[in-house]
Amino acid sequence: MSDTEYGGPVPSGGAARMTATQPREALAAARDLASALARRAAAHDEAGVFPQADFDDLRAAGLLGLMVPTRLGGAGASFTEYTEVAVELATGSGATALIFNMHASVTGALAHVPDDVARSLGASDGYFAARDRILADAAAGALYAVAMSERGAGSRLSRLATRYERRDDGFRIVGSKAFVSGAGHADAYLVAAKAPEPGADGGPIVSYFLVPAGAGVTVEPTWDALGMRATGSHDLHLDVTVPTDALLGGVEGLTLPLAQVMPHWLVASYAAVYVGVARSALEAASRHLRDRGLTQLPAARARIGRADAEVAAARLAVAEAARRVDADPAALDTRRWVWRAKLLAGDTAARVTASMVEAAGTSVTRRGHALERLFRDARCGALQPPPSDVCADWLGVAGLGGDPERDTAVPRW
Repeated sequence: MSDTEYGGPVPSGGAARMTATQPREALAAARDLASALARRAAAHDEAGVFPQADFDDLRAAGLLGLMVPTRLGGAGASFTEYTEVAVELATGSGATALIFNMHASVTGALAHVPDDVARSLGASDGYFAARDRILADAAAGALYAVAMSERGAGSRLSRLATRYERRDDGFRIVGSKAFVSGAGHADAYLVAAKAPEPGADGGPIVSYFLVPAGAGVTVEPTWDALGMRATGSHDLHLDVTVPTDALLGGVEGLTLPLAQVMPHWLVASYAAVYVGVARSALEAASRHLRDRGLTQLPAARARIGRADAEVAAARLAVAEAARRVDADPAALDTRRWVWRAKLLAGDTAARVTASMVEAAGTSVTRRGHALERLFRDARCGALQPPPSDVCADWLGVAGLGGDPERDTAVPRW
């Protein structure tokens, strides 16, 4: 449990109190906080440290409960409303928004699986009690992280080396994770692990567990990256026994089916973050050109104009994907839009920030300039799983009439 959960240090934004009880209030809070996040972003990036002050503010504003149903003390946001908040936060700090995205992926996935769907998958009454407890804790200020990727396997769930086995007192989980954003600051980690034996169909049994921070969960400080340096995406080592109710859904083997039924949290939730990063780069370049008296340069103006159109188009793609997720998350057309959104957001962020650096000139490449940091942060979007080439391949298989989840030599998940 982190030292800021429930009654930790007073957030920098004022008294520790929850305020965002509705999605529109959460969006307003995110907009209000963006400038403070932007002021701190350079220092967090330079030191490569977790943005603690940012999360003090997010916690005080009630944003950690964004995806939590109102009956449990949260704002009850839809996926569309999440993306709107994420864009605003990322305009302030891409790294902070990316950590927030991981937390929202945990709480959003739990909150958005309908009860009847959960029951059809085998969830017990105990699952619903555990789910509500996890979500209520988030509304009260708990922070969750995702521990899925591994060195050598990436995010391909079927290739995971982390193993679990059932014990009389719960489950023992042993393995190591990489790219765990917020490592060392989360109150619990969503861990994907594989059973030692295959399922009845011969395929792997992969399950999700919510593992509390504490004994048996060790953070190895390995994160010193090109971009998103303040995410604290260190390695996580696990040798821990968790109680039975730590198994999400209360059923083993739900991870791979959920990845196909609800791909937006694994694929497109990042997209909103990188749209925000691209928008921030456009705004930073525009300020720089105005401040330097360079607005009369036709080439610079043309780059600003193209960037404006590209950022707007990427945001519309994310909005359309989100709208379809809210209406029918499992539909094939929805899944197409989910993969389109990730592809367009990642590629657009990289292309726009590179163009903004060229428009602004050599001076912005100095360390400490906002565009230099945004250029590095944006470059991570196309690389973050699933990377742009994988997204394009998924869409290509679908466009050619195939099944993009199965008609590939290498499993998607």
